[in-house]
Amino acid sequence: MKLEEGKKIYFASDFHLGVPTYEKSRKREEKIVAWLSQIQEDADTIYLVGDIFDMWFEYKHAIPKYFTRFFGKIAELTDSGIRVVFFTGNHDMWMFDYLTQELGVEILTEELEFELNGKSFLVAHGDGLGPGDTGYKIIKSIFRNRFCQWMFARLHPNFGLGIANYFSKTSRKRSVNDDKFLGEEKEWLITYSKEVLKNKPINYFVYGHRHHPVVFPLAEQSTYYNLGEWISQYNYLVFDGENCELINFGG
Repeated sequence: MKLEEGKKIYFASDFHLGVPTYEKSRKREEKIVAWLSQIQEDADTIYLVGDIFDMWFEYKHAIPKYFTRFFGKIAELTDSGIRVVFFTGNHDMWMFDYLTQELGVEILTEELEFELNGKSFLVAHGDGLGPGDTGYKIIKSIFRNRFCQWMFARLHPNFGLGIANYFSKTSRKRSVNDDKFLGEEKEWLITYSKEVLKNKPINYFVYGHRHHPVVFPLAEQSTYYNLGEWISQYNYLVFDGENCELINFGG
């Protein structure tokens, strides 16, 4: 595939819209909308790499409220012909078809590999990849089970979304110290990327999930990027057709 001259590819992750308070989430939402407006002129594709929402579950006739300005901006982007791709994360894996129907976004539940301008990419939220974290991998398989999703949907939205919000906040408290770089040997996504490289050449590995922005060379022609988060850091990755650059949108 060839990127149109003057166009760019953008990546961002872990907005966690909805926490810790309505007021703080609203300010973050406004910042995200400002960023989307800034990149709108030259964006070919925007990849939002998971945990866009701190909690999300779609009932047949109900969804979590709020996020109106964000949704409006996304609809404006897709209506103008910009491709927008949502990856599900560990906090918002219960995205189904509402956002595709209403906003025109693509929703991916697995990692994505593609080639552009002769550069190969592997993009994923990152949860459950690599060695370890067995407990979460078991929980993830339960949460993604269609029967379990159907059972949860039998709960009244006020009750079901309340439960989901509670577990989302609990999960974040358990991972409060997970926003530091642990070193090459202890970073599971680096380990996973190295295993992938044994079987196929990938120039750019792009992940979210870890809440710590990282640029780490894996090999001469391969780099690991972690996008960090937008609760306090506001980083994004841009590919201009030749190179990738991790950029801060401002504190």
